[in-house]
Order: sequence, then C-alpha cells, then structure tokens
Amino acid sequence: MLVVKNLIKSYKKDVNVLKGISFKVNSGDIFAFIGHNGAGKTTAIKCISGILNFNQGEIIINNINLKENPIECKKHIAYVPDNPDIYPFMTGIEYINFILDIYKIDKKDKLDQIKLLAEKFEIYNNLNAKTNEYSHGMKQKLVLLSAFIRDAKLLIMDEPFVGLDPKATKIIKDMMKDFCKNGGAIFFSTHVLDTAEKLCNKVAILKNGEIVEIGSMKKIIGSTSLEETFLKEDK
Repeated sequence: MLVVKNLIKSYKKDVNVLKGISFKVNSGDIFAFIGHNGAGKTTAIKCISGILNFNQGEIIINNINLKENPIECKKHIAYVPDNPDIYPFMTGIEYINFILDIYKIDKKDKLDQIKLLAEKFEIYNNLNAKTNEYSHGMKQKLVLLSAFIRDAKLLIMDEPFVGLDPKATKIIKDMMKDFCKNGGAIFFSTHVLDTAEKLCNKVAILKNGEIVEIGSMKKIIGSTSLEETFLKEDK
C-alpha cells in the first residue's frame, strides 16, 4: 500500500531533516510512527502526502510513484494534519461537501454516513455552524470525519488524537481497526504511546531523521513496553 525508499529531505543545503528512511505499510497494517519533537515525523508525513517535495528517494502509494503521478496518488489517500486548519467562512457541512467535491464523490451517496459519523462525534447539530465557532476538538472531529468518508485506501494521520475527548478517541480507534480489517492501511504519528502499543501491529521509531527501530510491535517491545523502548532509543 505504501512503500518509502531512502527518503531524504532537507530544508537547508547539506542539512538533512530525513536521512534516508525506508519502510513499508501493507494493507491491514496500523503503523505507528513515533519520535521526539523535531525528529522529522511531520516532515515525512507531509512528503508522503504530497505536500512537500523531497530531495531523494521514492514514495510508492498503491503501486503508483508519487513524483511521477502525484494527482493519481492523492486519490488513494486521506490526510489528517497535526493541526485542523479549516476554512473559517465555511460551515461544517460545507467543508465536508467541499472535500467530497474535490474527490468527485457523489454527496447523495454519503448522506447517511455523514449523519451517522456526525452523530457519533456529537457534532451533528453543529454542521450548519461556521467552523470558526468550533472548538479545537470539534474541528479535529470534522477533519477525521471528512477523511473516513472518502473511502481512501490509505489513511495518513499526524497526531490524530490531539484534542479529542475519551469517547471520540475510542470511536476513532474502533474506526481505524474496522478500516484496516476491510483492506485499508493506516500510517500515523502519535505521542500517545500506550494507545499506539495497544492499537498498532507495526511501529517505527524515528530519531534525528533516522529510523532506529522498525518492525512488528511485538518484536520491538519484547517483554517491556513501547514507552520503555522509546525512551531507551531516545537517549
């Protein structure tokens, strides 16, 4: 589903933020990408999402090369950023419809799903309000809702649980599991290590732009915990 080969990204000459990272995310994987602040997680995610150009390497999404065919790649992914920036002049439902229009998805086919998810997230009664009236958590729920209704093959999420209440967090975790059981794949960054340990089957630990540990969650943590493993590698 996602193959990253020798990804190198620099913002300044001769200063690489990403130093040749490689990994693979298969259908059915919930893949955690963890690291300290400034390790390069968001940079990697933005490269994979096609937001940032990269200096060297390859990114393959659903057997399509991102550099060669970025538009086609983006049809297969749904991206959730670390900060839910939404056009403030739009209402919640206008934002959802805007996303569906971009991907040429018939809104009529999604009405029931929008209602179901909006009710689950407890924002249904707010869909006609301007998003500048939304709290951070409500914006996060709206962005997540818009990602899941896309029927994408790959979800790429940067800190998806930030700002969510416990109920919404549980709903999202269950949705992530169902998404991958149905053949999808998820690649996401998080600082919530306990959640990542329980939720994910694979993990990569990034340190100063390099992957220092990668593999199945069981293999990486062994008889300890993800927190202990991460703190050991982050020294």
